[in-house]
Amino acid sequence: MTRSISTVDLFCGAGGLTHGFEEAGLPVKAGYDIDPACKFPYEHNNNAKFILQDVENVRGLDLFKHFYGSHIKVLAGCAPCQPFSSYSRRYQDRQSKWKLLQDFARLIAECQPDIISMENVLQLKHHSVFDEFTTYLKKFNYCFESYEVNCLDYGVPQSRKRLVLLASKFGAIHLIPRTHSPEQYKTVRQTIEHLEPLSAGQVSQIDWLHRCSKLSELNMRRIRASKPGGTWRDWSQDLIAKCHIKTSGKTYPGVYGRMEWDKPSPTITTQCFGFGNGRFGHPEQDRAISLREAALLQTFPPEYEFVDSDKPVAIDIVGRLIGNAVPVKLGQVVARSILNHIEQNH
Repeated sequence: MTRSISTVDLFCGAGGLTHGFEEAGLPVKAGYDIDPACKFPYEHNNNAKFILQDVENVRGLDLFKHFYGSHIKVLAGCAPCQPFSSYSRRYQDRQSKWKLLQDFARLIAECQPDIISMENVLQLKHHSVFDEFTTYLKKFNYCFESYEVNCLDYGVPQSRKRLVLLASKFGAIHLIPRTHSPEQYKTVRQTIEHLEPLSAGQVSQIDWLHRCSKLSELNMRRIRASKPGGTWRDWSQDLIAKCHIKTSGKTYPGVYGRMEWDKPSPTITTQCFGFGNGRFGHPEQDRAISLREAALLQTFPPEYEFVDSDKPVAIDIVGRLIGNAVPVKLGQVVARSILNHIEQNH
């Protein structure tokens, strides 16, 4: 069945969604992104071609080249929405805050894929641009359903909630039922405890991606004073940052925090490699989580590579690629939902 399907992944990033699709058996022909740093991880780890191009300049005819010869056309993507999320610096200069989602809708109109998948921030559903997007779907006779997905329900070991929309010209399309109940939620311990210990700033000799940021003397004192699940309010007064003493800073207790072994991690962001950027401290080692640990919490397989081994690793760039990604397991869930739908309706 899958031989007759072609998928294109817009805003593909480092390939989290594409990898999930391929692992579930849904073939992907190409991924589009404007960030050149995405090319190596996307093509090295996936059987799809990376195309460095701004989606604003992509036309339906461009996508038809990838769909040629296939009976079923699938268009997937996560259009970054600047008003809600720092999803990606690579799109921040847009004049219209909704332009990327509008470009996604335009491509739907131009190439008329059979099935559409869109993943985005939850808040999008409460804004008029989402209504405009679904109006496009109605205009072109798509059946669609949107879901507020708790990634924990599908085996992702982090607290991450996302909006997932599925649309099809074949009939009603549904997300598969959740695969994990609360007592089955994956934890930090299950995900990263097996990795070798590191000191702050150290790089593993076994896995070059298992590397973590250095800590200043002050931040080393802070992390040593931190306990799993605790906050900076547990510290002595001399360790507390001035910005947190202000009223505006008192609502951010999670920064400079340690993760807890037997709970899921917080949402992995583009700044997850920094101890002061969230609850990104290792549960017991005096350091922030490593890039490999962040990738595993995003459910990338342990062998997934983000930079050519011959090239230097820029920790901020790789952190951005990991934090921006769709969790691989969420990609699997979307792909399985699409394949179930095709089997039932086509």
